[in-house]
Amino acid sequence: MGGFRFLFVLLLAVAPAAYGANILGLFSSHSQSHLILHMSMMKALAEQGHNITVVSMMKPKVMHKSIHLIVVPPSDEKEAIMENQMTEMANQKNSIYDTMIRLLNGMSAMVESQVDLITDPRFQRIYETKFDLMFMGFFMNDFQLGVAHKLQVPVIVAWMSAPMFVIDDYVGNPSEISYVPILGTVMKRGEKVAFGKRLENFVKNIFFRVIGVIFNQRAERHYKQLFGNEPNLPSIEQLRRNISMVFTNCHLISEGPIRPLVPAHAEIGGIQIKEKPDPLPEDIAQFLDGAEHGGVLLSLGSNIKSSAVKPELVQSMFKVLSSLKQRVVWKWEDLDNTPGKSANILYKKWLPQDDILAHPKIKLFITHAGKGGITEAQYHGVPMVALPIFGDQPANADNMQKSGYGIAQDLLQLTEENFGASINEVLGNEKYKKAIGGFSQLYRDRPLSARQTVLYWTNYVLRHHGAPHLQSPSVHLNWVEYLNVDIYILVATVLTLLLLLNFVIVRFIVRKLAGKSQKSSKKVKKQ
Repeated sequence: MGGFRFLFVLLLAVAPAAYGANILGLFSSHSQSHLILHMSMMKALAEQGHNITVVSMMKPKVMHKSIHLIVVPPSDEKEAIMENQMTEMANQKNSIYDTMIRLLNGMSAMVESQVDLITDPRFQRIYETKFDLMFMGFFMNDFQLGVAHKLQVPVIVAWMSAPMFVIDDYVGNPSEISYVPILGTVMKRGEKVAFGKRLENFVKNIFFRVIGVIFNQRAERHYKQLFGNEPNLPSIEQLRRNISMVFTNCHLISEGPIRPLVPAHAEIGGIQIKEKPDPLPEDIAQFLDGAEHGGVLLSLGSNIKSSAVKPELVQSMFKVLSSLKQRVVWKWEDLDNTPGKSANILYKKWLPQDDILAHPKIKLFITHAGKGGITEAQYHGVPMVALPIFGDQPANADNMQKSGYGIAQDLLQLTEENFGASINEVLGNEKYKKAIGGFSQLYRDRPLSARQTVLYWTNYVLRHHGAPHLQSPSVHLNWVEYLNVDIYILVATVLTLLLLLNFVIVRFIVRKLAGKSQKSSKKVKKQ
């Protein structure tokens, strides 16, 4: 591996002209968990010497001293709408269908805020800078491709999970619904995909394609609203077809199931995980270092505040956790109103999650099953109890449980008894630690690390001023051409004509033969 790393460094060194490029990161998703992943890419590029400008809606938790940051927060009204939506979701069961419907209705403020950002004077100043490349964090916002058109730069799209059909469509990556899971479908690797799963995948594909059409119509409207006055404006569809690459937060060799990936797709799963953890804050370090029986980390993510969870559920969690012999680090935003006081519980408003999970004393991670947290726990070999809330979280939790890395539990059905039983099972049964430890080894075994992958392919796109040569021909085909519908129609037409011709010929022959037969019969009668 040491020789390979030397070769990698040597390969990057042959193109020093790519370093020092001006790169724009447009990351307008109102989610700190998304921003952590995106900023981890930007930090790696800044450390290599590139000039990075990042535009976001919030101050990121991952930062580098040389990154120029422009924060354009949403309006107070839209912020309140999004906060209320998150609170509602924390108190009801949410399928992936529910989440998508919410994005079309109540949570549309998330998309509208991304439109507002583009018109803000703080953002408009970026047009005064000459950029070489733009990263776009995808979240129903491809109307922002108009920014890259105005800047005349190639685009790399960053997505915070495994590829879905929208991301696949950007680079012409096959999405074979017979075995490539649609959002929320759990397919166990190494097994034949059963009829029921294929049917589920088929139905979900239709649903999300219909939702996609609606989002595309809205994106068209926003695109024309924002960039309609630009001269020689290409269609948004043309811009979608000229994305250089997509970076997705996955590593399908270890996560599965295996699926095709075109060259313009790069997997950067685990980009937020440091090769060497940063030192923990002093209070957390002392708290965990002194944990004789080990530690537990509890975090329900950055999108939903812990205080949004029903009080009776929080109290059940507190009673269980305060009775453990392990020490518990609990992410809790309102430090003036905590669930209760206990010597074995440390509440913190924000946590360096990756660094804590890397601590040797951590024995269990209680998580909302967001993609980032699941990835970090898998990398560090920490078994989990998952309490999914919305979006991709239920599927992530289900996948985690079926892989043997922990237990998934319905947050709304949580009681002292079942929550305590789940925790004691995972802490007391070595099989979970063993299973996730095996995954950790597989996840780390790559020709290039996530960081190296980001650096190599970003510099590749910079060196070649885009990467149209990586495009799959399918990007430029409509659905009729992609599915060969026109070919099938032609074949069906030819076959139909041949059948009709055969029918006419046979009918003609039959009539001739019948005519001769009648003549012969008449001659016999005359005789």
